[in-house]
Amino acid sequence: MTRFTPAELEAARDRLVPDVVADDLRVLFCGINPGLMSAATGHHFARPGNRFWPVLHLSGFTPRQLRPAEQRELLTYGLGITNVVARATARADELSADEYREGGRLLALKVARLRPKWLAVVGVTAYRATFDDRKAQVGPQERVIADTRVWVLPNPSGLNAHWTAQTMAEEFARLRAAAED
Repeated sequence: MTRFTPAELEAARDRLVPDVVADDLRVLFCGINPGLMSAATGHHFARPGNRFWPVLHLSGFTPRQLRPAEQRELLTYGLGITNVVARATARADELSADEYREGGRLLALKVARLRPKWLAVVGVTAYRATFDDRKAQVGPQERVIADTRVWVLPNPSGLNAHWTAQTMAEEFARLRAAAED
């Protein structure tokens, strides 16, 4: 794994992490925003402690655990990745309420254009802030964007100690089963 100095990570704040998207995906996963490691590498969920890639495999979405650098391979499985907010930060709590709202508006436009079967927002707190839905819980939502159903998944960050990799994988697998119907 490439090591970055604190100065290199700080300089990454201005870099965008490109979406991994296509039309008519089974699931479009949506992170909160890129972390500094993701911005430095150009790969989603790049921080070593992030459990997204292991959980994606444990849940049966991928036949093996992909590395962040292999993110484009998701498209072959009908999967993609985007973010609510494009701006990279060290922590999601650096984002403002306005950034979440504007991110939600832009995300809805993107989803309407790409038409995935499911939009999977990783992080219930991010979903609540983005769509002003204070009562949302992990799982399928009543909200539909164009014809796309919405599912909220637990945040795979290593900071989210309430969920183990196994319990997260179980929730991701529920979404996988719904996306196969």
